[in-house]
Amino acid sequence: MEKLALYFQYSFVRYALVVGVLIALCSALLGVILVLKRFSYIGDGLSHVAFGAIAIASVVKLTSNLYLVFPITILSAILLLKTGQNKKINGDAAIAMISVGSLAVGYFLLSKFPTSTNVSGDVCNTMFGSTAILTLTKADVWLCIVMSLVVIGMFILFYHKIFAVTFDENFAKSTGVHTAAYNLLVAVVTAIIIVLAMNLVGSLLVSALIIFPSLSAMRVFRSFKAVILCAAALAVLSSVSGILLSILKATPVGATIVILDIILFGVFALAGRLVRH
Repeated sequence: MEKLALYFQYSFVRYALVVGVLIALCSALLGVILVLKRFSYIGDGLSHVAFGAIAIASVVKLTSNLYLVFPITILSAILLLKTGQNKKINGDAAIAMISVGSLAVGYFLLSKFPTSTNVSGDVCNTMFGSTAILTLTKADVWLCIVMSLVVIGMFILFYHKIFAVTFDENFAKSTGVHTAAYNLLVAVVTAIIIVLAMNLVGSLLVSALIIFPSLSAMRVFRSFKAVILCAAALAVLSSVSGILLSILKATPVGATIVILDIILFGVFALAGRLVRH
């Protein structure tokens, strides 16, 4: 505790904890929808798109890569949504195409037009997370706060319509709900959260923030509201614990959070079996 108290005297540690909690919370809330709609792997696809966009921004030497990463990732999310509804190309195939293509383009650009002498290190840090979570600015923190309020507000204001669109889109559409608009809203917000989450766990591990808390909650609970609340609590718990452990034990932040998510999934899977029996 004395060691943690010492670390919390530094603003960058406090920023990392706030951003980690907010990103985990938003990822879990969106994850419940994406998992139930069988579109959970969109996180992996969009994170690879963001990786390619970061590579392009680095090559053209933009002062802030977010000016390019956000629009490209959002457009890709919309494209995935539209392509996934195409009968000729399934959603998982569309994600795979965009994911692999973006990854290849990003690595190719970084290899041919290196921005530093350690290209492999740069790629590894982007893919698996790095110390970027400990170099956040006030602007990054405020951006995460705003996006978190948007996501939480979306769930509060449109809870019943999101519930209807998630479980039975055709029925919701027949009752007059603008399902396309809600799907578009979820896709855009997911894209933004994915970009922000890359600072926390890296592009290869970002899907874990979306998938594991939701699946863990579903092992025990059956109601939509209970799953959302439980997933949010588990995501925050693993994020806080992962960041604190990484600070104390000098472990990779992203990998530590994901390992804790895996442990929690195992615990809830066992608890779910015990409850059913």
